[in-house]
Amino acid sequence: MKRFLNRSIFCALALTSLSPVYAAEKIDIDPPHWWVGMQDSSLQLQIHADGIRDAKLDFNYPGVTLDSIARLDLSPNWQYVYLTVSPETKPGKINLKWTDGKKKYSAKYELRRREPNKGANGFTAADVLYLVMPDRFSDGDSSNNNVKSLRYPVGADRSRVNGRHGGDIQGMINHIDYIDSLGVTAVWVNPVLENDIHGGSYHGYATTDYYAIDPRFGTNDDYARMISMLHDRGIKTVMDMIFNHSGSTHPWVLDPPSSDWLNNHNKYIQTSYRLSTYQDPYATDYDKFLTTDGWFTQGMPDLNQRNPHLMKYLIQNSIWWIEEAGIDGIRMDTYPYADAKEMARWISAVEKEYPKATIVGECWYLDPASESYWQRGSALAKKLGTDNNLPVVMDFGFMDISKDLKPFTAETDPWNGLNKIYDHFAGDFVYADPMKVLRFLDNHDTERVITKDIDSLDAWKQAMTVLLTVPGIPQIYYGTELLMSGTRQGGDGNVRKDMPGGFPGDSINAFSREGRTPLQNEAFDFLSTLNKWRRTSKAISEGSMKHFMPTNGLYLYERAAGDDKAVVILNGVDRDNEVDMTRYMEIIPAGSKWKDILTGEVIEIIPETKMRTFAPRETRILIPAE
Repeated sequence: MKRFLNRSIFCALALTSLSPVYAAEKIDIDPPHWWVGMQDSSLQLQIHADGIRDAKLDFNYPGVTLDSIARLDLSPNWQYVYLTVSPETKPGKINLKWTDGKKKYSAKYELRRREPNKGANGFTAADVLYLVMPDRFSDGDSSNNNVKSLRYPVGADRSRVNGRHGGDIQGMINHIDYIDSLGVTAVWVNPVLENDIHGGSYHGYATTDYYAIDPRFGTNDDYARMISMLHDRGIKTVMDMIFNHSGSTHPWVLDPPSSDWLNNHNKYIQTSYRLSTYQDPYATDYDKFLTTDGWFTQGMPDLNQRNPHLMKYLIQNSIWWIEEAGIDGIRMDTYPYADAKEMARWISAVEKEYPKATIVGECWYLDPASESYWQRGSALAKKLGTDNNLPVVMDFGFMDISKDLKPFTAETDPWNGLNKIYDHFAGDFVYADPMKVLRFLDNHDTERVITKDIDSLDAWKQAMTVLLTVPGIPQIYYGTELLMSGTRQGGDGNVRKDMPGGFPGDSINAFSREGRTPLQNEAFDFLSTLNKWRRTSKAISEGSMKHFMPTNGLYLYERAAGDDKAVVILNGVDRDNEVDMTRYMEIIPAGSKWKDILTGEVIEIIPETKMRTFAPRETRILIPAE
């Protein structure tokens, strides 16, 4: 591990300055540093060095006391030191010294001063998240495409659909103007931590160092700089984390600290991927065990969150990244596959330090009832004797029914078309808080919402309108604004295509208007207009919803927060649709005037005119006219 080697060199130099009789033993400490004045005064130091488990620790620093040292049962190369850092402790460096017979170790550990109001501002239904896979977004620094110091220095090769392509943090920095122009207010970045494993793991979901940005993406400083630059534009950052599993070459896997560090006594048993076992009243213990304790893949060993030393490490890691880089929220991968009770405790610990932080968990269910079980305050979870404490869950059901824009292209009848959308949101009653549901049409793990290229935006605009105007937190997958299409056939790389113009040698630059087709510019402008209006609308960010069944081909709903209102009208048929508007007077009364935020047109509801004709797949977003 490159970070281990660098830190070892630092400690060797520190040894020389502290005591010339000490041997230069390699030593690695996590977290790399900490801060004074944290809400939780306890601090765990994970010490990794050859033969250090039984070594005696000695230090003297005002305000810092030693509580205990955990020496685990398997590898002799790990030690877990527990300290108390009192509120009065001053920033500085602690001289740590270990002795074990003739072996001696030494290191300086830094306690820093906290920066006030740094990060952890959270995200809400007032935000729009833009999901980016860095490897496929833009290559801003080609010099890091092949890092030879890694164990597996897999270089960029864009001819391999499922290989590394070379995108990086600098590439994202180079296109912050583009992201800002889209009108989004938060960026969810797929994992950027070190993935030093076979194949290169371009997606980032096989962590081998929880405290280091993968050098093929950049450095820790690059990551913090990107977040700061986004914050300067009023754009938040959501960090993608994975606590269910690590990568197969993580030091914990190559040299496990204890026999229960990984599930199944550190041996591979495949998970069933069947999350229904959590709610299934008839589930066997064996099936429950396979779900939670089975490994996600052989290359992603399953971490045992019930091990208190491991869980303390993971909790501190989340807090460290918030404090270090200023992230505003966390998206936790494969959430139900980890231990539910320990993950609930993790959320409480993060919120204790950062009350405004937002955490969303990936709970992949297609039915709202099972999804809602994970959300904090769920009545269904309470019925089963628990509360999973997760603030925000993800609406995979909406994604599933929206694939290929099916509800927005089929004729509307009681069982088809926009009625599927109506029925889906009618099921929101199962959620403790529908405003804390992440809505999305696609992401990096699913097929694109359009699986093949389209030549008309009518249905696409209706899908985007629903995504951005119903209750909840909307997420847009990068490339959606460019009408990217793709299926998972042939590998996930086919739904994680490169952004045109983001890589050296690209003949088309879709980051500019000149490089986009007229249809792409129309799509980009539509999303940008809708996103920017959305920022100003309390009706959308915090309002209630009332909707009519689309029995006549028209889906009409209202979002309202006091006097702030927005009315969405979707014609769900591919023909002119003459509709008697009398039934809608509950929401758009006779004599009212409305302005369409998409066209600027002012519409007056004339009492004498009951009938109105809507164009094929017409979309309207109306706000009260002044």
